[in-house]
Amino acid sequence: METSEATDASTGEPMAIATVIYKQPEDTAAFEKYYADTHIPLVGANQGEIGFTKAELTRFQSNLDGSAPSFYRQAELYFPSMEALKKGTASAGFKKVADDLANFATGGLDGLVAVETK
Repeated sequence: METSEATDASTGEPMAIATVIYKQPEDTAAFEKYYADTHIPLVGANQGEIGFTKAELTRFQSNLDGSAPSFYRQAELYFPSMEALKKGTASAGFKKVADDLANFATGGLDGLVAVETK
C-alpha cells in the first residue's frame, strides 16, 4: 500500500494534528456538561490565536469487539503545518485551553501530535 502526506492547498505542507484522547471520566454526565458548556466555547474563543483550521470531536461507543472502550472521547485540532501547530500550542490561548482540562478530564488523557497522511 502506497501512502503519501496529505497537504494543505495553501501551503503545500502536510497538515499537522493535535489530538487529545480522553480516558473514561469518573462521571460522564459531569464531563459532558462541562465539555459542552465551558470547554468547547473556550476552545472556540481562542481558535484564532491558536491557529487551528478545523476541529473534529468524537465519542467512542465501543471497541470493535463490542466491549466497553477504555477511551471516552477524542478531539483533533488540524493545523496547516507543523510550524503552525508548534506556534499555536505555544500560545497563551492554548495554555488557557490546556489549563482547563483538569476541570473535567477526571479519567486522564493522552495528548499526541501527528502529521496527516493518505
